[in-house]
Amino acid sequence: MTIRVLAIGKKHESWVTEGIDRYEKRMKKPFDLKWQLLPHSSREGDSARTEESERILSKVETRDYLILLDERGKNIDSPTLARTLQQPLDTSRNITVVIGGAYGVAPSVHSRADFTWSLSKLVFPHQLVRLILAEQLYRAQEIAGGRPYHHV
Repeated sequence: MTIRVLAIGKKHESWVTEGIDRYEKRMKKPFDLKWQLLPHSSREGDSARTEESERILSKVETRDYLILLDERGKNIDSPTLARTLQQPLDTSRNITVVIGGAYGVAPSVHSRADFTWSLSKLVFPHQLVRLILAEQLYRAQEIAGGRPYHHV
């Protein structure tokens, strides 16, 4: 089983790559993290959102458990994230996490999402979101495994 991140944007900057690599090296099965970066649209506004959303949905499999990152999503704590990830993993579903582009995603992506998650009410740069996501996925793995990385 894989946790795949579909992100609109450029390749990771070196400081992001270094941080993500740090957490990926610590991850264990079934938390097999894969990144798929999709290019920004050359359009703006609604046209860009529509084009990027079509690109995203073309990469999502029918059985994927789709988590959409969106500042209007549900704000959860780390133990809840661990439980949220465990459910699809227990039923042998791959997890796809979507990080949309600068204009967000179309309603079609929102309606396809099984869960819409907010990292914060704040808006972060996409590169930083990727690093935060990698750390939170590692933290969820540690919580699920009963290891002491996360202190309550």
